[in-house]
Amino acid sequence: MKSDATNSSIDDVQLDKQKFDSVNSSDSQKVLPNVEDQVLMHSAAINKGIGEYAGVIINCFLIAFGGFMFGFDTGTIGGFFKMGNFMKRFGSYHEGRKEYYFTDARTGLMVSMFNVGCCLGGLFLGGLCDKYGRKPALTIVAGVYMVGILIQITCMDHPHVWVQYLVGRIIAGFGFGGIAVVSPLMLGETAPAKLRSICVSFYQLLITFGIFLGYCCNYGTKQYNDNNSGQWRIAIGLCFLWPLLMMGGITFVPESARYLVQEDRVEEARKTLTILNKVPGDDPLLQQELDIIVAAVEAERLAGEATIKELFSTKTKVFQRLVMGVMIQSLQQLTGDNYFFYYGTLVFTAVGLKDSYQTSIIIGIVNFASTCFCLFVVNRFGRRTVLLLGSTTMTVCMVIYAAIGVKKLYPNGRSEPASKSAGDVMIVFTCLYIFFFATTWGPLPYVVCAESYPLRVKSKCMAITTGTNWMWGFLISFFTPFITSAIHFSYGFVFMGCLIFTSFYVFFVVPETKDLTLEEVDELWQDDVLPWKSAGWVPAARRNAEYNNEALKHDEKTGIKRFF
Repeated sequence: MKSDATNSSIDDVQLDKQKFDSVNSSDSQKVLPNVEDQVLMHSAAINKGIGEYAGVIINCFLIAFGGFMFGFDTGTIGGFFKMGNFMKRFGSYHEGRKEYYFTDARTGLMVSMFNVGCCLGGLFLGGLCDKYGRKPALTIVAGVYMVGILIQITCMDHPHVWVQYLVGRIIAGFGFGGIAVVSPLMLGETAPAKLRSICVSFYQLLITFGIFLGYCCNYGTKQYNDNNSGQWRIAIGLCFLWPLLMMGGITFVPESARYLVQEDRVEEARKTLTILNKVPGDDPLLQQELDIIVAAVEAERLAGEATIKELFSTKTKVFQRLVMGVMIQSLQQLTGDNYFFYYGTLVFTAVGLKDSYQTSIIIGIVNFASTCFCLFVVNRFGRRTVLLLGSTTMTVCMVIYAAIGVKKLYPNGRSEPASKSAGDVMIVFTCLYIFFFATTWGPLPYVVCAESYPLRVKSKCMAITTGTNWMWGFLISFFTPFITSAIHFSYGFVFMGCLIFTSFYVFFVVPETKDLTLEEVDELWQDDVLPWKSAGWVPAARRNAEYNNEALKHDEKTGIKRFF
């Protein structure tokens, strides 16, 4: 029950709202201030700056640490294939050349089967967060990941040892697939609306940091001689350490308030919100947020338990949102980022670099620094704007990269040495590509998906969309060795085509959700607003009598004219 002080504050808010109505301008697009802003006037949170959310930010970092585990794996696996001991242990022996080597098939399988495991793990383990809670679910899936790491690190010499390694990668991927569902979901529920895009982006930030440290680890361990398995075992051993750190960290993180309300643990949810917002339990703003969550959960209960059939409901717009999420996650992979991240050392060797590990470190630095920069801009611009800008700039970079690789890299034929100047230019545009990816398509798909689905179907939708990402990751990582062997740098033109399609898809399908609560995002979809007009949409609670919502559902322009 609300305190008298809280009731008084809410009454004051209503009076403020009435005063505003009496002086409201006649501008047709003018709207009422956000109700949350009105409540804030009587809240202890009114004087809190970004620094006051340090506790929330730390909690989100701990939740997002799973992304670091994936990044470290991504950064190390590509470098293994250039290590002598790894080749001896898991490769094939060529009697004629008297050397060890990897076939394209074995390379593709050893890299890509992790993604298959991730896809299956997301589908089968993602639901644990609804059954046991977000925190226990993260602990369970991290334990599964550790089992896979143990299988990999214990690989000894025997004829089919590469199969053992492959099984370990699948099981590790199975565990991480669950992490990839639960972690972004919990981030979206933990972070306040004004910081959600930043906090969810922590997941991608830690992926990039993991990639960078993975590159550094490979650079350090490659110094061991080819008889020392430490070349690759050290990196895999560190992969066992990371989930232990995450499991220890999340013990200090409060459980999701939305999950607690769903389990009728309302007072525990209030405590969670008190901890995250650092305000008293009877604070008006906190009470309003709790009331909104309770109302949303009650509405979902009245509709009954979520089923697989509900995912195909067009009436509630869940199916439309699910298709959008699947496409966004697919298109992230089809930008071509993992072409560089998985096979970075191999690609840069192909352009004539003597130490491709050093170049990979440079790429890792650019990737991480760009993602850090993204945290400062992602909340200043809309999701659509950032995604469209990323698609355009990445298209330009990929075209130049591929064109130089095809026309200028080998001026005297592929049997002759590569042009150093052409190779340097390709590295520059690779770095630019990584910069634009890391600031746009790297974090934003997770942000869009985390805030697009109603609570009752969120875990199922997140599992499907994330699983789609993993399946495309598998296809790209498996077939890349075959494709690059056949068409070399012309492969870049394939990704160029995908990037052009991406721009059109985002413009015509993806709505703007910046600064909206999770409940307001649901309202946006129910209103049938045209995506390219969604930036002007206002929730019903903030509209005045002259606000014209119908104007956002129609467009006089047709086709390509809508871009201009």
